[in-house]
Amino acid sequence: MDEDLDFEQALREPVRPHRREDYETFRPSPSGLLTRFLYDETEERVVVQRRQDVEPILEHNKALANADDRGWSPSREWRRVATIPNVVVEQWMREGINVYDPNDEKKVVERLNDPAWRYLRTAPGRV
Repeated sequence: MDEDLDFEQALREPVRPHRREDYETFRPSPSGLLTRFLYDETEERVVVQRRQDVEPILEHNKALANADDRGWSPSREWRRVATIPNVVVEQWMREGINVYDPNDEKKVVERLNDPAWRYLRTAPGRV
């Protein structure tokens, strides 16, 4: 380990980018999310902006919702109900709904059954 590194000092110092283009460019991810890091000098904090082109996901959801299988697997053991874009998952998590937490299942089901979120559904009917 390099003895010249002072981790405690590094943690106390605000994060400052070296070049503007290092942090103002959206960086793509395999999931289609674009992430950009900005430094807010007045607040001395890093701000993370996320974007995602959800149109292809919503178009695919619409096609699946209109499919002849009504969401059922060939064996009828499984039924697909929704595809939720990552930016929506993040938004819901900020609102206190964790789609990955079994304890929040009721909240997720309520949200998916809400007509305002119908474009996330991939099969007709209610969840």
